Amino acid sequence: MDEPSILLTNDDGIESAGLRALYDTLTDVGDVTVVAPAVDQSAVGRSLSHDVTVREHDLGYAIEGTPADCTVAGLGSLAPDTDIVVAGCNQGANLGSYVLGRSGTVSAAVEATFFDVPAISVSMYIPVRDDAAYEDVQVDPESYAEAARATEFLVERTPGTGVFEDADYLNVNAPVAEWGPAGMQVTVPSDVYQMTATRDEGAIQLHDRIWERMAEGDIPDPEGSDRRAVVDGDVSVSPLTAPHTTEHHEELDALAEAFRDAA
Repeated sequence: MDEPSILLTNDDGIESAGLRALYDTLTDVGDVTVVAPAVDQSAVGRSLSHDVTVREHDLGYAIEGTPADCTVAGLGSLAPDTDIVVAGCNQGANLGSYVLGRSGTVSAAVEATFFDVPAISVSMYIPVRDDAAYEDVQVDPESYAEAARATEFLVERTPGTGVFEDADYLNVNAPVAEWGPAGMQVTVPSDVYQMTATRDEGAIQLHDRIWERMAEGDIPDPEGSDRRAVVDGDVSVSPLTAPHTTEHHEELDALAEAFRDAA
């Protein structure tokens, strides 16, 4: 089998250690083209620009834009023959259903699915508490080793297996390498939601309490969920479909008919 053509992007920026970790690993298994944001674009979701500036970089191309911009620019122009898109490795986990739409890393993978190109979003869990933001945490580049190993495995093994016939993309979250060799669990995104809002005069602080619970190893998530797998020291792989799918709802059909009748 020919080596796959891999489009590598992220949301932490082209200079990030996580992207470099995946680049160094994936160049051993395929032809890698990097199209990544010039600067940090974390938590921008699927925001898209009308036009973006592109400049050549030692790793590929730096885009003055969002992760979704990078996917579109890559698949539409810079690397149109891509076999698989890999987004990451993000410094910080992307776990739980409510997080997925916010994540630039995940959104870069989602954008690829509309080009009918399989994709993998990759993030690394860092056990920090509420008083330490991910961007303030210094991470040893070797910490990404298990995330890179899992990504290499999936890029090598998933083609031809039918995995991407049922899933549009895989959302992968790995523990830090310092925890030791990881296993791998197929998971579903957790539906546990613990956002709070506290008002202090003219300001409201929004706070996600799940992260401090994760750092303590005390989480309410069940077996089989992405968050539980990572806290237990395994790589979580959630096979997902692109958002905004529809299902038939008889109740909504009845409302639509009632609206027509009332006209």
